[in-house]
Amino acid sequence: MKKFNFRKVLDGLTAASPVGSSGGGSGSGAGGGSVHPGGTAGAAGTPREEIQETLTSDYFQICKTVRHGFPYLPTALAFDPVQKILAIGTRTGAIRILGRPGVDCYCQHESGAAVLQLQFLINEGALVSACADDALHLWNLRQKRPAILHSLKFNRERITYCHLPFQSKWLYVGTERGNTHIVNIESFILSGYVIMWNKAIELSTKTHPGPVVHLSDSPRDEGKLLIGYENGTIVFWDLRSKRADLRAYYDEAIHSVAWHHEGKQFMCSHSDGSLTLWNLKSPNRPFQTTIPHGKVQRDGKKPESCKPILKVEYKTCKNSEPFVIFSGGLSYDKPCRRPSLTIMHGKAITVLEMDHPIVDFLTLCETPYPNEFQEPYAVVVLLEKDLIVVDLTQSNFPIFENPYPIDIHESPVTCTEYFADCPPDLIPVLYSVGAKHKKQGYSNKEWPINGGAWNLGAQTYPEIIITGHADGSVKFWDASAITLQMLYKLKTSKVFEKQKVGEGKATAEIVEEDPFAVQMMYWCPESRIFCVAGVSAYVIVYRFSKHEVNTEIASLEVRLQCEVEDIITPEPETNPPFTDASSQLPSLKSLSGSTNTVACEGTMKDSIPCLSVKARPVRMPPGYQADLIIQLVWVDGEPPQQITSLAVNSAYGLVAFGNCNGLAVVDFMQKTVLLSMGTLDLYGSSDPYQRQPRSPRKSRQFAAGLTELNDSAVSLELERCKSPTSVKGSRKLSLPTDLKTDLDHVNGHCTSPTSQSCSSGKRFSSADVSRANRRGPGRPPFRKAQSAACMEISLPVTTEENRENSFSRSRSSSVSSIDRDSKEAITALYFMESFARKNDSAVSSCLWVGTGLGMVIILSLNLPASDDLRQSDPVMVSPSGTILTLKGAVLTFACLDCMGTLTHRPYEVWRDPHSADDGDKTRKRKLVMHSPSSSQDMGDHQFAVICSEKQAKVFSLPSQTCLYVHNITETSFLLRADVVTLCNSVCLACFCANGHIMTLSLPSLRPLLDINYLPVTDMRIARTFCFTNEGQALYLSSPTEIQRLTYSQEMCDNLQDMLGDLFTPVETPEAQNRGFLKGLFGGSGQAFDREELFGEATAGKASRSLAQHIPGSGGIEGVRGAAGGVIGDLTRARIALDERGQKLGELDERTASMMASAEAFSKHAHEVMLKYKDKKWYQF
Repeated sequence: MKKFNFRKVLDGLTAASPVGSSGGGSGSGAGGGSVHPGGTAGAAGTPREEIQETLTSDYFQICKTVRHGFPYLPTALAFDPVQKILAIGTRTGAIRILGRPGVDCYCQHESGAAVLQLQFLINEGALVSACADDALHLWNLRQKRPAILHSLKFNRERITYCHLPFQSKWLYVGTERGNTHIVNIESFILSGYVIMWNKAIELSTKTHPGPVVHLSDSPRDEGKLLIGYENGTIVFWDLRSKRADLRAYYDEAIHSVAWHHEGKQFMCSHSDGSLTLWNLKSPNRPFQTTIPHGKVQRDGKKPESCKPILKVEYKTCKNSEPFVIFSGGLSYDKPCRRPSLTIMHGKAITVLEMDHPIVDFLTLCETPYPNEFQEPYAVVVLLEKDLIVVDLTQSNFPIFENPYPIDIHESPVTCTEYFADCPPDLIPVLYSVGAKHKKQGYSNKEWPINGGAWNLGAQTYPEIIITGHADGSVKFWDASAITLQMLYKLKTSKVFEKQKVGEGKATAEIVEEDPFAVQMMYWCPESRIFCVAGVSAYVIVYRFSKHEVNTEIASLEVRLQCEVEDIITPEPETNPPFTDASSQLPSLKSLSGSTNTVACEGTMKDSIPCLSVKARPVRMPPGYQADLIIQLVWVDGEPPQQITSLAVNSAYGLVAFGNCNGLAVVDFMQKTVLLSMGTLDLYGSSDPYQRQPRSPRKSRQFAAGLTELNDSAVSLELERCKSPTSVKGSRKLSLPTDLKTDLDHVNGHCTSPTSQSCSSGKRFSSADVSRANRRGPGRPPFRKAQSAACMEISLPVTTEENRENSFSRSRSSSVSSIDRDSKEAITALYFMESFARKNDSAVSSCLWVGTGLGMVIILSLNLPASDDLRQSDPVMVSPSGTILTLKGAVLTFACLDCMGTLTHRPYEVWRDPHSADDGDKTRKRKLVMHSPSSSQDMGDHQFAVICSEKQAKVFSLPSQTCLYVHNITETSFLLRADVVTLCNSVCLACFCANGHIMTLSLPSLRPLLDINYLPVTDMRIARTFCFTNEGQALYLSSPTEIQRLTYSQEMCDNLQDMLGDLFTPVETPEAQNRGFLKGLFGGSGQAFDREELFGEATAGKASRSLAQHIPGSGGIEGVRGAAGGVIGDLTRARIALDERGQKLGELDERTASMMASAEAFSKHAHEVMLKYKDKKWYQF
């Protein structure tokens, strides 16, 4: 029962009284008077009956689920050869841990410092990370969400290199000063044992050796440590005697060192592209020096220097020559050569060229023991933007097929859509057509990184993610059960002719290098109709077919312009907004087909599109096939404006799209244009703003379609964002000014107000945030293809005079102003069965149109009565006269029946357009109308849900009474809003520019969730954020990664079951029996006890000021916060058992060690007794 609110009574009276011209003869009853101050929701009318809403705040909780894609800006790589899992560190402080498909974990250092190095505690379920802020962290991988157990922050020295010997609990840490410290992994406390640089080098050496670049213990003797210094000094340090056994010097800087498994020789890589092989018996000079890629000089001199070899690995095989694998080292005389990995096997040298620079690589070997034949079988190569694994067991070194979705960023992502609980047959169908295009030539072996365990969990409904890209490609991904797998790739650019290099300079100025970038997408999963809007002002309608066809592509050209600026004395009453359909259709039909009135050089361009559609028949493989291409054309020398909204309906056979000039409606079944009209003409005499006439423009002086921004009197100032590859004066995506206040401090490069100017000589105010499903009312026509990777934000650039005259107030603050800009963008479109007018007794086909000024216009669609006439009789589009208003640009629509259930949009059941069966059954269209009037007791009224960037309203239809209104935000604005289903109910989910995620109940608009979750520090987040059903959402967290999250409490509770296990119990392989002779002569016979050497009893305590120990939140405490209920209890119990088992194992080991020590002592005592048994006291 709602409480009585006196303020609401007053608001109701205000709503009932006429306020200015906001009602405007529309009879909507939804003027500005029904708004409740303070962001509260209330009833502005009386609903016929109270709908029982089942959703409460207990159903909602925000939680990140999984991150897909390639780790952004990778810096480090590590592999556990027993668990077979891979870890990648990044420059942003993130760690991604990968195993078998489905095992993909993301964790983040709180400091955000770059990861320098990663080291697994092999088969222990733990990982050590060294970061650029000189901190070491120990991660517990025995839980599904890894957490930090300990941290150690160095205060006086900078970490440069770490080494953890196999089955050791002592970590060697090299520093920039050249010192080597030792850390106990169990307690994360620094040992008092330190190898100082001045003790390691010769006393006579006068220069500092530089930072430590390498640390490794000898495979032959664990008590010997090899230390490599940057300047070329190598020290072989005896840990027991605390002195250097040998020192070696080379006149080139060292980058890396690799041991032969016998421990008698090692190899170094240097800055001059050379590899040196050293023998411990003769350390004075290397016994072999090679420059693998250096040209051999004729006169026998040393080969010329090459680029540095950044890393080398030296791996031995029992039955063949050893492998020497290194990165870099190419000759300087080939500057254009791509980064490469070189594999030397015997006398054969293979150079593998890479598409991106190499960050790091690792050789995967059969054994974890460094003193055995390594038997390498693969090389993992981490590139700046890719991860590849090379098969070493085959002579041609093929790569493995990568099962991870790491090619999301193959071309920059420009938009995303997310569909949960879609028809189950879609995923296998898309996979079957996508599998035919898979590349050949991969290794026939299984992917070697196959650790961890993963199962489907309880969530089984199918999910599909669609990504649009800058090169015009569209990718469909299977996202079911928090995994991601590519299903199908569609190349939208294939319908257009390729642009020649010297062709059409004017076109090139507009579209630049990404003319096919996907800007918006619309998909109907049930009918499988797919529609794409491109940056070059075109729309392509696709139908799905399982059969290949060879056909010509149908195309239409639409002239969409706004001429109000050129009308001196408009007469709204004498200019009806809609002409008769019979007079309108013929004139528009002439635009269909190819007009191609290409103007001569120097004359005004008119009626030509930006791209050329292929005129010849095109082969279309099974999958999505272009059915119709609609292109906006140049008008009077001005290029077409970008498309800001898009909607398709398969049941009606219509596609509608709009931009800042107006609206176009196209019949894609008959291939005709039904409507092409300026936004102002849609109102006719019902325009609530009564815009003042404007004088004609004096000149069109801007090249490349960049038009004046100062005549935007509504504060729809065009705000634009720089793409990472944009050039001076290039196009940008446009956005509203009020974003500037929210995004002044973004994580990007901000230019000063006077440092940026356009090449046309005019200055523009600029900022960015594009609504993910609509674009701001942009006048600059073709901005650079906005990759979602866009980082750079440009602040407003205006002259002093313009700054004083510019409109800086938000859109909502001047809604009642009559001085309006003639350009009013179409921001939202929605086809549905609805009551178009106040007195309608039955629902009819409608198109709801939302604008950038918060206006909602309802258009009636008159479709042929029977399916037989649909191909021949014209579809009539006419005004209903209904206009509703909200504050801010309209974002989304939805329709509920009188019981509060979401009404599905009408659709046509999919049928293959090119099926071999041409019978009547196949040709007959099967429509599902989902009309609320399907039942007699439900057809009397419905609810229309409309959300703008400022507020949400629920109207009762056909009375058009505003029942509920909720002011979502006053100081910011929404970037995305979607009506979604959750737990068999429905709600409105919103994402705000200030980072808040909110959900509102429907139809009453009660706030259910409001969490400050994600500050919009980057434009890509704003452009790619989207909600879907079942409490799911996603956004592009970096240019290469998709972050998925849930706002459902139920999914948060079940998340532990859905995530993969990183650690699985695996027996550590036994070491090979070395044999009697090797044990006798092959190394030190004395066991090396690190505990005795580095422990506090012997080495003492380290200086407290050197490093600070910080306890982590991992283990049981971390789990307690991450999981609740039975799952959390089970997880805690399992971790407690793991820890107990670990402690029992340690106890067993200590007991065995004590027994061995006792036996050794007993034996030694017995020997002493025998030695002195028969001697007299005076013989001692």
